[in-house]
Amino acid sequence: MKFIIKHEIKGRLRIHVVQGRMTCAQADTLCWFLGRQEYVTDAKVYERTADAVICYTGSREEVIAVLKGFSYENTDVPENVLSSSGRELNSSFREQLITRVILHYGGKLIVPYPIRKVWMTFKALRYIWKGLKCLAKRKIEVPVLDATAIGVSVIRGDFDTAGSVMFLLGVGELLEEWTHKKSVGDLARSMSLNVKKVWLKKDDQEILVNASDIQPGDTVVVHMGNVIPFDGEVSGGEGMVNQASLTGESLPVRREKGKTVYAGTVLEEGELEILVKAVSGSTRFEKIVTMIEDSEKLKSALESKAEHLADKLVPYTLLGTGIVGLVTRNVTKALSVLMVDFSCALKLAMPIAVLSAIREAGQHGITVKGGKYLEAVAEADTIVFDKTGTLTKAKPTVKEVVVFGDYPEDESLRIAACLEEHFPHSMAKAVVDAAKKRKLYHEEMHSKVEYIVAHGISSYIGEKKVVIGSSHFVFEDEGCRIRPEMQERFDALPPEYSHLYLAIEQELTAVICVEDPLREEAADMVRMLKSEGMKKVVMMTGDSERAAASVAGRVGVDEYYSEVLPEDKACFVEQEKAAGRKVIMIGDGINDSPALSAADAGIAISDGAEIAREIADITIAADDLRVLITLKQLANAMMKRIQGNYRGIVGINSGLIALGVGGVIQPTTSALLHNTSTLAISLRSMKELLPEKGLKSGEESSKKD
Repeated sequence: MKFIIKHEIKGRLRIHVVQGRMTCAQADTLCWFLGRQEYVTDAKVYERTADAVICYTGSREEVIAVLKGFSYENTDVPENVLSSSGRELNSSFREQLITRVILHYGGKLIVPYPIRKVWMTFKALRYIWKGLKCLAKRKIEVPVLDATAIGVSVIRGDFDTAGSVMFLLGVGELLEEWTHKKSVGDLARSMSLNVKKVWLKKDDQEILVNASDIQPGDTVVVHMGNVIPFDGEVSGGEGMVNQASLTGESLPVRREKGKTVYAGTVLEEGELEILVKAVSGSTRFEKIVTMIEDSEKLKSALESKAEHLADKLVPYTLLGTGIVGLVTRNVTKALSVLMVDFSCALKLAMPIAVLSAIREAGQHGITVKGGKYLEAVAEADTIVFDKTGTLTKAKPTVKEVVVFGDYPEDESLRIAACLEEHFPHSMAKAVVDAAKKRKLYHEEMHSKVEYIVAHGISSYIGEKKVVIGSSHFVFEDEGCRIRPEMQERFDALPPEYSHLYLAIEQELTAVICVEDPLREEAADMVRMLKSEGMKKVVMMTGDSERAAASVAGRVGVDEYYSEVLPEDKACFVEQEKAAGRKVIMIGDGINDSPALSAADAGIAISDGAEIAREIADITIAADDLRVLITLKQLANAMMKRIQGNYRGIVGINSGLIALGVGGVIQPTTSALLHNTSTLAISLRSMKELLPEKGLKSGEESSKKD
């Protein structure tokens, strides 16, 4: 590729690609290519100017060399990268907006007035027809008001006023559609699949392979709690599948041999073997976009209230016009009221404010599935945290393996890893990673594994039953025992670690001691949440009382509960809601799913279990919990902006009505000022809510945003 370096400072290049017009597909290809280079930290490509800005670390020569070797033809971009890109959408709407402005103002200078009159009359018919259709449905709503204002202006021969009203209405509609589609697209992209590894069934063995290696006709195995990565047909097993992400169904559906399953749905119970039919992610993206656009989840209570209020105000505006006309006997003054429409601004500014807030949340690594969840965060006074993988780091490590039976340390760890690798939990991952570190590789040697949520795993190796999990599961539920001569060793287990108990044939074989370090920012995050107005911070965990008390004391929560089951967490959330509190729940595991569903806003950690992310209303990046402060500030700022919009709309439009009735301004001026103020409020609603990137509370870690 040929290019010119236009500007350069250390770690940053701005280049101009020497070619004709750069297409959106070419810009996306170049951007994707640059983003995959390990030394490139950020890359932006501008298709209109064929420029690219590249931020990098390391050697400048490496960047130059890779740019010289780049070509569009030899870059194999995944299909869903191009199909789900928002670049073409933005370019299309930008051109439409520029075209409208040029035609409107350019037409006044070039097109003769008689021709413009005919054109304005023709355009007015569309708005009048909309108004008539609304009346035919026995509704007096915004289209009726628009039709009346435009129709009366045309009848009076005031084509400039009619043209200005139609132009500003058109620009407003275009901006609303643009913002809506961009926000929906951003949200859908953040919800799209990001499955890297899958279990491929080959010769009766399950092999962990890259998702990109799977081809139609392969058979993959999906275990409980995992996302289904491809569209396909069930070839073995049965399970309950949560399809809410595609169909909106709240209850899981049974899937067995011969039934179809879809990418992006989640297996809540059971185990499925799936014959892969399609590997492309683009259809999944399209389905999500459709689901979001049709979903009432995008609407907050205030947004819905604004829409209803907008329509309810229309009859009063028409009535006010009539009263002013009768009292003053002055058509001009009556028209000044008609040209000022409260509902137009309410209907336009409120959705834009909500969708812009959702989009801005995405810039901070926060995925919000609807405006009502941001509203719930703003109103929340109680927040409930899971401990493991949430308040503690998502990467616990095995520190010690204490053996109690006939199996040596390495063999005990190998068996534990063989069972744990099938299930998405941070503690399970710690065991698998420890086995890999010791190079304890294994072939599948057990029968089908059964996962008991919040308890543990049960399976068979040969004829021997093997269980691994919590103390309650192993000793109470499964009735396992400790050899009498090993009791002293058991009592001396290090108390500072979390423990996983492995038993074979109802006899304790080993205890795996896992260090689950507290996140450095956890205490700071809790303190800042309280300063943002959170009245009650609670921690709930299935861990022991000793471990729970230690973490609760260091973090500074108001209450904590230990050795709780998934239903206990959900029950607590319901009790808090029944007491009149607004509750946020934050978790990362399968066992947190019931509580995430029950909360007013369920928040999942991005690298937790797929089912938790699917059920949750909001997903946050796991790098730094202080992003919760950014979320709270963003939600508060959104509510403040919406309320400010209400006050601004009522104040400005009331003032315009008073000026019009007093004869200070003409209907043309009234219409222009009204529509200009509506546009200004809508554009203001698109501005960032947190210009300082969420640093109001001083969280330095957010500076990278």
